[in-house]
Amino acid sequence: MPYINLQIIKGASRSQKANIVRDMTESLVRELGKKPEHIHIVIQEIEEENWGYAGLLTDDWKKQQNSQ
Repeated sequence: MPYINLQIIKGASRSQKANIVRDMTESLVRELGKKPEHIHIVIQEIEEENWGYAGLLTDDWKKQQNSQ
């Protein structure tokens, strides 16, 4: 039973998330021969203020990039 836990910055549309789930499922079916009904995918959306990148919180890093 493949299980994928995908963590992304909050903001993806429902359509984008549906496409991600479809594409990941198709890949596991194709590459590992798994049945789609055995594949579980969880998408966790994280607020930018709760995600660190390059030594900064992501929202602060983006502000810094925009001010340059």
